[in-house]
Amino acid sequence: MAQLVFENTTLNTPSLILAPLTSAHKSDLLKAATDGELWNLWFTNVPSENTIDTYFEAALEQREAGTSLPFVVQHKATGEIIGTTRFCNADLKNKRLEIGYTWYAKSYQRSSVNTECKLAMLTYAFETLQVIAVEFRTHWHNQVSRNAILRLGAKQDGVLRQHQQQADGAYRDTVVFSILNSEWPTVKKGLIHKLSYNTNTHEE
Repeated sequence: MAQLVFENTTLNTPSLILAPLTSAHKSDLLKAATDGELWNLWFTNVPSENTIDTYFEAALEQREAGTSLPFVVQHKATGEIIGTTRFCNADLKNKRLEIGYTWYAKSYQRSSVNTECKLAMLTYAFETLQVIAVEFRTHWHNQVSRNAILRLGAKQDGVLRQHQQQADGAYRDTVVFSILNSEWPTVKKGLIHKLSYNTNTHEE
């Protein structure tokens, strides 16, 4: 098995480039978040002008610790940075990792972008890193995210009650999903079919 170590890997899809996040992407990523003022969604963790510095510091610290690999998502046709996603919470001993911290500019939501990103990341996780499971976690109240994860082919493992305390003191219930390596061949076929079916169309 390839050692579960994150390098400066760049992933490509037909219309996107997933490039390792650097401090040089700060203004472009903030511009993407401004499309829809995504930080106003209380159940997500999208940076605003006031939080962008601490957001980047945390992301880069996780990368230095070897537990995370954050990407910016660039649209090839326009060259725009349209969002971000991340391998995170890597567990070397148990050969597991999570895909999280995913958000896209509002203009690119409900398109093929998320499916393209997840196909590329899951392929890398299962076929290069040889992990045995990939997790997805989201806020109980983030129904859009929960539905998107299920559409990928992941299955719900359970709910972590009062899992994390938020900045305002409220507690978050976290819904946990996963895809296992034994399920990956079927999930991959489904994602490829989904992309071919939805070419140049919006996902439902």
